Amino acid sequence: MTDRLRETLHAAAADVPAYPVYERALATARRSRRRAVVAAVVVLVLATLTGAVLPLTRTPVVDPAAGADAALPDRIALPPLGALHATDRPRLGPASVIFSGQARRLQGWDEDGIVGVVSADSDRYRIFSMGYEAPVGEQVILSPDGRYVARPAGLSEDGRVDLIDLVTGRTRRLHSKVTNSVGTSPRAWSPDGRQLVVDDTVPTDPTRSGYRRVLSIVTLDGERWTQLADAAQQPIFGSSVAFAPGGGRLAYQIGRTVTVADPDGRTVSTFELPAESWLGGKGAWTTDGALTLISRKAGSTDWSLRRVDSATGRNTAPLPVPGVTGVTAIRLLGWGPDGSALVVAYQPEPLSPDRFDQPLELDQRTAYPNVRGVRVLALTPDASAPRTVMTAPEQILAVDVADTVIDAGRTRAADPPGGLGGRFWFWTILITVVVAGVVVYRNRGGLALWLDDRRVRRARGPDPK
Repeated sequence: MTDRLRETLHAAAADVPAYPVYERALATARRSRRRAVVAAVVVLVLATLTGAVLPLTRTPVVDPAAGADAALPDRIALPPLGALHATDRPRLGPASVIFSGQARRLQGWDEDGIVGVVSADSDRYRIFSMGYEAPVGEQVILSPDGRYVARPAGLSEDGRVDLIDLVTGRTRRLHSKVTNSVGTSPRAWSPDGRQLVVDDTVPTDPTRSGYRRVLSIVTLDGERWTQLADAAQQPIFGSSVAFAPGGGRLAYQIGRTVTVADPDGRTVSTFELPAESWLGGKGAWTTDGALTLISRKAGSTDWSLRRVDSATGRNTAPLPVPGVTGVTAIRLLGWGPDGSALVVAYQPEPLSPDRFDQPLELDQRTAYPNVRGVRVLALTPDASAPRTVMTAPEQILAVDVADTVIDAGRTRAADPPGGLGGRFWFWTILITVVVAGVVVYRNRGGLALWLDDRRVRRARGPDPK
């Protein structure tokens, strides 16, 4: 190789830019670490969400015998803050009790008219929102087996009833076939749970200055819609529709008149109620075919049950059960296996009036502003006083109990959940993870430098000093 060639090669080599091996290697390492950090954050988010969401999304196996352990809790409480909804997973299954009222946890900041639901065999609670105040047992009713909740369609004027299935979480809509209906409310379930009595409100003129009420019996598939009554707007007390055992007859009250009809809408008998008496409630029929009335002693807060002939309304054999005193009203839920009558007793609000206007008296007596709380009492034959079988906090103002629970006659010592519910924890975990992920991503450069500094220090070993 000549000197000139050597010099030329040296000059050419000098003109070639030096490759920053260390800097490029450091940049590559930092990029790899950033990617690893981002991947770790993504994995953490997905893992956290999976842990939070799986309990809400997996489909549990429904035990066909779950209802065998159905029992009435001896007390209920307000739903936990952030309780799961009735349609959330894991599914609740059949319920024993539903309740409503004006307590703070039943009036959420974005949900009005919250209804609480208690499992048939455990202290699991769920909720759903109505959008307005709708007392359970009158406008929101639990099916005999506790599987379905029938409710009006909220603030919609569609004229429909929503059927919430607590086993599958699905909601079925039952659209009214009454022309021009502006609202449909469920009133009673048939004993087999295959039919509903519904009450439609229909304007009588374009300005809606008057209304009429149409009472119908409808199958759950909506195919059969049989009219029972069509009259000017009169009080149809929400619980004053009752099916006889077996479902062969039903009784309903409009104003002061009780009508007994068959499921095809044919009237069997009618009779007028005396003052201070009302059809007892969904449990009004006795096993011997008589009807039970609730009666108030005039000028007092003393209430009693009496049995009348379903054809004539005349008194029959007396009911040897104790009366209830000191309440604004009672409502008959049904009969236990020992012959006890289970009633809801409405505790008076201290400022509620002493007198109410007829014919809406009973509706006013159970209206939220006039009630402080409720209890479920057992009126046992030949007992000296009622026995309390379920208590509730103040401002729980209405309850309904599944017929299967009443028929079983069992109660259980309840331990209602406290603290925070599943939806609270789900959103708390989700928000925390998302915020942490955003913070890590925005500081990814500094985090990469910190990790690189740690690597260099480990490579150098311990400080000799």
